[in-house]
Amino acid sequence: MTTASAEPATTKTPSRRLLAAELLIVLGLSLGASGVSALISFVGSLTEPVALGHQVATLNASRAPGRPWLDLAWQLYYVARGLMPVVLVGYLLVREGASLRTLGFDLRHKLADLGRGTLLAAAIGGSGLALYLAAQAAGFNLTVAPSGLPEVWWRIPVLIASAWQNAILEEVVVVGYLVRRLHQLGWTWPAIITASAVLRGSYHLYQGIGGLVGNMVMGVVFCLLYRRWRRVGPLVAAHALIDTVAFVGYALLAGHVSWLPS
Repeated sequence: MTTASAEPATTKTPSRRLLAAELLIVLGLSLGASGVSALISFVGSLTEPVALGHQVATLNASRAPGRPWLDLAWQLYYVARGLMPVVLVGYLLVREGASLRTLGFDLRHKLADLGRGTLLAAAIGGSGLALYLAAQAAGFNLTVAPSGLPEVWWRIPVLIASAWQNAILEEVVVVGYLVRRLHQLGWTWPAIITASAVLRGSYHLYQGIGGLVGNMVMGVVFCLLYRRWRRVGPLVAAHALIDTVAFVGYALLAGHVSWLPS
């Protein structure tokens, strides 16, 4: 009795058409869809009878007010669900013979990544806060409330988890993965940086013009640094630190300092 021998698996580089379709699918399931949602939300805000500066965009809102354990379950669910596009990107990279490590998302240089990320967060965070306060005061931005969670024991850990989820999702997809795919599609570096920056700004448009412009500038800086470092690790660290300070700082300071809109 004879059996057919299994043929060795071969890795075939997808065509440009398939790569483009894959990219659109990934963005359609993640931050591209968020960009469309943010645009609709911004149009809704513009057509409200109340001025932008007097409207509030709440991040990390309670999912089950008055029911803290159910609320916690929802918060953890949304954190986990928000990371699924990163899992998908990792799977697609493995299919082509690469991995998330190819994008510099690993722990090989964790101390260097954290050091670079801390310096970058300090530079970006302060200027970003100043831009937000100016845009909000000028009426170009909604008042952003980074935390709408109740004062329960899990509030701070959930806010930190949310900050890291945002950072991992955005930097892996909008920088590492997007840059790789657009490069494979033959785009030039100026076009790649512009596309990444516009995408980053688009899904922050729900905050107003300040959110759009500020995040586009951040997108340009992050893409240039990724081109230099070839690692998203420092960008993830910087983004996570910026969001952690914003989320936790707001939760602790809102209503207690006069300079912070709430």
